[in-house]
Order: sequence, then structure tokens, then C-alpha cells
Amino acid sequence: TEIYTLSLHDALPIYGIYTPYWTYDSDTTSRYTGERGTYYYVTESYTTTVNGKRVTRTRQVRKVRWTPVSGMVARFFDDVLVLATKSLPDKIVNELEPWPLKSVTPYQDAYLSGFRSESYTIGLKDGFKTAREKMDVVIREDARRDIGGDEQRVHSVNTSYKKITFKHILLPIWISAYRFNDKPYRFVVKGCTGDVQGERPWSVVKIVALVLFIIAAIVGIYFLATSA
Repeated sequence: TEIYTLSLHDALPIYGIYTPYWTYDSDTTSRYTGERGTYYYVTESYTTTVNGKRVTRTRQVRKVRWTPVSGMVARFFDDVLVLATKSLPDKIVNELEPWPLKSVTPYQDAYLSGFRSESYTIGLKDGFKTAREKMDVVIREDARRDIGGDEQRVHSVNTSYKKITFKHILLPIWISAYRFNDKPYRFVVKGCTGDVQGERPWSVVKIVALVLFIIAAIVGIYFLATSA
């Protein structure tokens, strides 16, 4: 297996590690079933109070007419990126995407000078399962566009994968942590751009105060509207 890497530029003075990833390419053809929703309007009568009197009025109410549909969509996926280690939290690391994967270069020992390199702990097949989940999100959006109409429902998608290729790559991530109120918070830095993602402390008092303020504002608006 060939290994590729991005070189580190303008590194920050924190703990640097080359993190393992898989990337997958695949031609996909997907057959789907679903429903196309088309809007139509009906006239509905209702009663309301105007100047202390009950009056009857009409309004247009939107409804949806659903029609069964089926079809096929195709897409080529290029460099679907999958983290190949469990040592870092997916939620934080995934926020560093997208990476400039067109800039990867063949592996050289010199790139690792002064930095650590982690071996993958998620295998090629397990990584492809994650890649398929990412592809499925895009394929379902393709199916919705193909269905058309005003609303769409996708009931099933059956996808075939062909011409599957992969790369094992190492991407530079700086890792550090800080303590706040005796609790550690981790953050990561994208080694080639300096973008930062991580955990942060939240003030429970401020969150509760904000929620109470929003509730009070909603109640105030309601009373103003009903008393007008």
C-alpha cells in the first residue's frame, strides 16, 4: 500500500502528529423508490372574532398529493475521506474537513522529522463502510433532485459500487489541550492551514439565563399579540 502525505507548513508550537486516513474512489449506480409530493390548495371555511362578533371567513390551505416514483441515479465519488484511527474524536476531527487532497505527495521519511506518525487502527474494509455511509447521504440527495416536485420521500436506495480504489494518507494535525475549572478540553489544528476545532467550556448559568430570556420574550410577544 502506497502512503501519501501533506507537508507541514507554519507549524504551531504544539504537539504535532501525522494522522492516518483512507480515501476511496468509486463509480456508483443507485436505484431508488420513493414518492413525489405536489402542492395543491383547497378552500377552507373558519370562524373568528372581529370587533366582538363571530364571523365566517375562508382561506386557502396547502396540501400535498403524493405519487409513487422510482428511478436511477449515478455518481462518481472522488477521495471520500475516512479517519483511520479511534484515538481522536470524530466529531472534532471531522470539522477540519475539507482537506486539500489534490496536494498530497508521495510519502517521504523527511516529512516525519520531529513529528509523530500514527498507524491506522481502522482497517480498509471497515473504513469503506464509513465511506459508503457518506456516499449514501449524497446519493439520497441526488435521488430527491431526480424525483422533483415540491417535496420528496425516498423509501429505498440500492447502490452498486464499481471501480473502487483507495489511498492510505497521512494528514498533519496539531493537538493540544487546556484546563478550565480543573477539566481538560482538547483542540486540534489543521496543520496545512491553521484552522482550529475543539472542545470548549460552557457556562451553565449563562445557558439557563439565555433560555429564560428567550421564554420571557416569547411570552411577552404572545401577550402583546393577543391583547392587540
